[in-house]
Amino acid sequence: MMFMEKLAARISHVGLREKLLFSMLAAVLFISVAIALVSRYILVSSLTNELEARGFAIAHSVAERGGSYILDDNIPQLLTLIFDEAKLRQRKNLVSYIFIENQRGEILAHTLTRNLPDNLRANSIPPGQNTSIKLVELHGQQIYDLAAGIHEGLYPIGTVHVGLNKSHIDALVGKLRVAFLGFISAVVLITIFLSSWLSKYITKPVSDLTRLSDEISRGNFDTPLHFGDEDWDTSKCPAFTNTDLPCWHFDQSRGEERPEDLHRTCADCAFYRKHKGDEVVQLGDSFRNMVWSIKLYRRRLRESEEKYRSLFDSGPDPIFVVDCTTGEIRDANPRTLELYGHTKKELIGMKFLELGPDHNGGCLDYFTEGGGGCVYFPKLIHYKKDGEPFFVNMHACPISYRGRHAIIIAVTDITQLIEKDAQLIQAGKMKSLGEMSAGVAHEINQPLNAIKLGSEFLALAQDEGMEIPKAHFREVVNEISTQVDRAAEIIDTLRSFSRKSDMLEESVDLNQPIKAVLSMLRRQFELDNITFDLKLGEGLPPVQAHSNRLQQVVFNLVANARDAINDKSSRDPDSERRISIRTGIDNHLVYAEIEDTGTGIDRDDRHKIFEPFFTTKEAGQGMGLGLAITYGIVKDYGGEIRIRSEKGKGTIFRMEFPAPGVRGGTA
Repeated sequence: MMFMEKLAARISHVGLREKLLFSMLAAVLFISVAIALVSRYILVSSLTNELEARGFAIAHSVAERGGSYILDDNIPQLLTLIFDEAKLRQRKNLVSYIFIENQRGEILAHTLTRNLPDNLRANSIPPGQNTSIKLVELHGQQIYDLAAGIHEGLYPIGTVHVGLNKSHIDALVGKLRVAFLGFISAVVLITIFLSSWLSKYITKPVSDLTRLSDEISRGNFDTPLHFGDEDWDTSKCPAFTNTDLPCWHFDQSRGEERPEDLHRTCADCAFYRKHKGDEVVQLGDSFRNMVWSIKLYRRRLRESEEKYRSLFDSGPDPIFVVDCTTGEIRDANPRTLELYGHTKKELIGMKFLELGPDHNGGCLDYFTEGGGGCVYFPKLIHYKKDGEPFFVNMHACPISYRGRHAIIIAVTDITQLIEKDAQLIQAGKMKSLGEMSAGVAHEINQPLNAIKLGSEFLALAQDEGMEIPKAHFREVVNEISTQVDRAAEIIDTLRSFSRKSDMLEESVDLNQPIKAVLSMLRRQFELDNITFDLKLGEGLPPVQAHSNRLQQVVFNLVANARDAINDKSSRDPDSERRISIRTGIDNHLVYAEIEDTGTGIDRDDRHKIFEPFFTTKEAGQGMGLGLAITYGIVKDYGGEIRIRSEKGKGTIFRMEFPAPGVRGGTA
């Protein structure tokens, strides 16, 4: 077993050519030796039998003609007879002796020049047989002694012995052996030559494939593909020189259509063309096609990679490649270095969370939890190397980067856009402050009047020496303090409303901006005979927004409701003048509805009212920015705003905001 294992191990290290050569040589040698041995056995047996038959023929001839000489005791004629038979033509080399003995065992005649050795008389014919053969020795030589009986009628009268020279038989067999050895040697030489040539012919394509495979494994796809009797000129392939074109043969989109003019040379393409030959030749064709496919797709992939690398490096916006598992930045384009202030060396390996600790975690969590597709994250805050914050929009898509699950994130700096938006909102606020100045003045005037009356009462009592009960005095002082707090509250509300909005989000109770706006406008609206119907839900989940900006939204919607009610009242003085405000939660969305009893909105105008500078009011009554700003603020906080309106019966604006959490959506 160990020997067989060692032999198998040695064979496994031998080349295919040597295996074929030795296999064919061993097979031919085995067959030749077998044929030679079988032929030798047949020929030697036939030759021996033939010589023995000749010996017995001589013995029988002597027996037939010598019987009468034995009976007549004519010894001279008997001697002449056996000498003639022994020396006849070629027999002298074969026949060593002939002697005759009578029935009593006495030697009557023999052809030897000396006395007949006794050992030659050991070959006696067994009873019941007429012949016998035995190997004897005469003067150191091996002799086949053939004995045949001499009969006269039915009675045996003697025996004739014919000695055949075994060396002569061996010489003839030796000649046959030499002839067979020569035959086998010639067959072996011819086999070696043919096996060497045939194995080289068989293994040459395999050697070529091995050489090409080695070159390809080293990344050298430019090795010429020489198979069969043709060279494949890739420059003639339109798909190779123009990667926008499909390959006619292995891009199956063309189906069975005939090539158009652009591909008319493709019908003669060597691709899928099979040479006539054995399986090794067919293997070579298949390997050539495989290499061609890899080469073509590799070229396409390289051009595609160069194209997208160029877009990546020259992109005007920062682009990151982030490892989804570790959250580390794997690659970044040059624009990221300019915007964030980090060097490439600092960015590679940095946690993406460090660039936006407040919001980037949501992006990473989205993909690590199995989220798919591209996601859009608007108005996030990132920080530069020196800690300066700025606003960005992020588009994130999952990719495979160097075999790992990664995210490619495109960042757009929207800080300037946010600032302009804030300026526009601020201008809208100033305009709103101007519109509600009369109501605000009235609101402030009321506590001021109360304070004045209280203080004048205390001064008059002091001047006239009036005794004021302590309880009454305390009541007046408390009222003055309450009115001061009321005035301070109104002023704080105005200051909060007029303050430039902070873009950072916070948890806001949706009822709070509604109450703040109504605290400034309610009295003014009531003086204008507009009543409010409030149904504010209790215990609403907070929404991620900013109270100051939501106040602007509520103010814009309430102001538009007032204008719509006044417009309707100008045509129908008896019409209802009411604004209903409702808040609540529905299907995990926190909502606020502002309903008026105004003129309503035409169906054709509903899809345009959120467009900037679109207005249905008369010239000079509005710029058409209020609803556009409102729409932008609601969308910034991941909300939706919808309209239900019926001409002549009023309008309902419904705002819906998601519960606190990660906001994002399919980009």
